[in-house]
Amino acid sequence: MSAADPSAAPAAAAVADPDGPDAVRLTWNTWPRSKVEASRCVVPLAATISPARVPDPSAASPPPLPYPPLRCKPPCSALLNPFARVDFAAKIWICPLCFSRNHFPPHYAAISESNVPAELFPQCSTVEYIVGGAGVPGVGCAPAPPPPVFLFVIDTCVIEEELEYVKMAMRKAVALLPEHALVGLVTFGTQVHLHELGFSDLSKIYVFRGTKEISKDQILDQLGLAGAGRPGFPKMPQQLGGPQVNGMHPPSTAGVNRFLLPVSECECALSTLLDELQPDQWPVEAGNRAIRCTGVALSVAAGLLGACMPGTGARIIALLGGPCTEGPGMIVSKDLSEPVRSHKDLDKDAAPHFQKAIKFYDGLAKQLVSQGHVLDVFASALDQVGLAEMKVAIERTGGLVVLSESFGHSVFKDSFKRIFEGGEQSLGLSFNGTIEINCSKDIKVQGIIGPCTSLEKKGAVSADTVVGQGNTAAWKMCGLDRNTSLTVFFDVSPSERSSQPGHQNPHLYIQFVTSYQHPEGQMRIRVTTICRKWVDGSTNTEELVEGFDQETAAVVLARYISLKMEMEEEFDATRWLDRSLIRLCSRFGDYRKDDPSSFSLHSNFSLFPQFMFNLRRSQFVQVFNNSPDETAYFRMLLNRESITNSVAMIQPSLISFSFDSPPSPVFLDVASIAADRILLLDAYFSVVIFHGMTIAQWRNMGYQNQPEHEQFAQLLQAPHEDAQMIIKGRFPVPRLVVCDQHGSQARFLLAKLNPSATYNSAHDVAPGSDIIFTDDVSFQVFCEHLQRLAVQS
Repeated sequence: MSAADPSAAPAAAAVADPDGPDAVRLTWNTWPRSKVEASRCVVPLAATISPARVPDPSAASPPPLPYPPLRCKPPCSALLNPFARVDFAAKIWICPLCFSRNHFPPHYAAISESNVPAELFPQCSTVEYIVGGAGVPGVGCAPAPPPPVFLFVIDTCVIEEELEYVKMAMRKAVALLPEHALVGLVTFGTQVHLHELGFSDLSKIYVFRGTKEISKDQILDQLGLAGAGRPGFPKMPQQLGGPQVNGMHPPSTAGVNRFLLPVSECECALSTLLDELQPDQWPVEAGNRAIRCTGVALSVAAGLLGACMPGTGARIIALLGGPCTEGPGMIVSKDLSEPVRSHKDLDKDAAPHFQKAIKFYDGLAKQLVSQGHVLDVFASALDQVGLAEMKVAIERTGGLVVLSESFGHSVFKDSFKRIFEGGEQSLGLSFNGTIEINCSKDIKVQGIIGPCTSLEKKGAVSADTVVGQGNTAAWKMCGLDRNTSLTVFFDVSPSERSSQPGHQNPHLYIQFVTSYQHPEGQMRIRVTTICRKWVDGSTNTEELVEGFDQETAAVVLARYISLKMEMEEEFDATRWLDRSLIRLCSRFGDYRKDDPSSFSLHSNFSLFPQFMFNLRRSQFVQVFNNSPDETAYFRMLLNRESITNSVAMIQPSLISFSFDSPPSPVFLDVASIAADRILLLDAYFSVVIFHGMTIAQWRNMGYQNQPEHEQFAQLLQAPHEDAQMIIKGRFPVPRLVVCDQHGSQARFLLAKLNPSATYNSAHDVAPGSDIIFTDDVSFQVFCEHLQRLAVQS
């Protein structure tokens, strides 16, 4: 019998890449055995996984395997993995999750200790299988992969200048699309216009009223597609040897040939349509907003894709320039005297359209999920457009979201272009994913926070308590990309047998099985199996401490409280965070009771109070001065990004450039400001280049243009080069702010800094530094209070 060494996998995982080869990070890498000890850990038992991340080329990961995976017998159904014990003589493998014995099928007859399949290699804890690929026993020639589908929904209730920016972005996007990709176009203002690209003789448009909700059947009747996409409607014959994969159906030819055409066939027609596109002609009365029927436009788009491409990867890409003021999804009336809802309005239940719009988008989300389609939203307006209401549809379908001030802003233009780029810049957009989780018997899954939706398939791994999308063992991800991250919450639920001495397995196993449509078109199954250790939390605190990941813990808590702030009306996030931090420090800190000066934390916890301090002050907790749309935008990105990116959202990084030393990280503190320094702040949503007072004066005098001051020119250029590297690798593209000390835009930096020097302590400030006008406590005062309270517990 043989098996991979389970304790070796986690240790080797995080040498170079913080996410490791499996793209999985856990809050605790050693788990307490009992529910009571788990609750005493304060930070939830949770894992973050990026199910479609491209493996590091330097990692020893095998290419996708062209044969189907082996599953354990029901009800377990876990897939063969390196932690399984194998009896090569008897051709049997034992599942590490349920200990069932399984026979290898005939095509594994050649298996031996010197001839092991890739999925049993110790370093291959993550493998991918190609579904229906050539070489799969019992499967003939694989069908041609379906083309990607992009249905653009464009808001024309914008000024001419903004519409020109949209046209330019659209032309660039179409030029980047592969020629076989299917494209459709919907434009809307007061009414919705669906363009029939397949009618080349003249421009043919189907018009829908924007005043009332239209059912999917009504939309299909008007388009002449009644019955399409419904059970019993005749479908195209499938290709020989090409079985239906993952619920994907052949498209309805009538609808595809009229409304969704390959780029190679409709590029000219689309270009002509864009040239002729005008701002909405409906007159806007004085004192009124433009009449905009966003909800009906998205309903028409969803209905069309449901009829033409059911179960096939497709994206609705909505470009919105303002709030919906009519019909379903309305967030504000057309009367300008009625302001768009604010956080205060939502708290007081004084937003008359909010709940109705939420209900509409919830229904739209369910329709899109059932069809396997994605909703992406690019909102470019100075006013709110309704992202707070659309959040449910965007997040549950795994859609992308970008918020900017104008269609001419680089945040929109560069982000929109990134969707369609290939090569290294590609986002790796994948479709039609599902994720299943298998666990050791003593572990239950409470739910997932992130861009997915529950398939409501309750299984043995489903916990009674629910966090996020729960009560299921499988989740749908209509859209996912290389950066998509999910947070899975677990519960320890030991059985009586496993609690008895002699029956305790020292290791726990969790397996993530993701099936999805790869950007290349084929269906793939990605299997990630991780192994960690059980410990007795009451007697072995040291091992718990050694297994704590403070970055992951900070991000998991941020996602958790963001969810609670949305779900619970009276939830006080700051108070909850403070209490949790005090409990954690009291549990794992080293101190003498009632002696704050003796308090210290293990290095694995040393940054955690700092993360919590910045999280309390962040836009995720403090919604003051942010609109509901901005808050929804920030939280959607927090919930879907990697741990590294999410940490930058919570606690930005600050790098100093000066003549005295090479570029180096400095404290996120107002004391880091100096007259002869340039600071580069990466706050994820914005990148700030801040010039000290003296540096700004020298630049304004043009010293960088003089040959004898070449070193100064290089100093000015260095942060711009670093900023461009950050911008190049990020989606959405962050806003670049270049500012000077005491300038108006310096607020983008000052708002993120620890206020160690305020107007109350101005006399202690070093020359050339700065102060912050705030009554907020500094990190030093915060830590003093924390130590005092922790040692009392």
